[in-house]
Amino acid sequence: FARLDHPVEFEALDDQPVDLVFLLLAPESAGADHLKALSRTARVLRDAETVAKIRGTADASAIHAFLAESATSTA
Repeated sequence: FARLDHPVEFEALDDQPVDLVFLLLAPESAGADHLKALSRTARVLRDAETVAKIRGTADASAIHAFLAESATSTA
């Protein structure tokens, strides 16, 4: 996860510049697990309140907690 200091244009569906970036790495043997993780991340980031919390803190532990909390509530 990275929060960009200067958002970049990325031809996003909402026409907004991108400032939150996630990198997902998985071993070749993971099968479709990476798709499940990507789907969960996308669901979490559709929640405007969670995104606002992520943008509002620099504390890595808090960001992890926001993501984990939201993932649990949307699972």
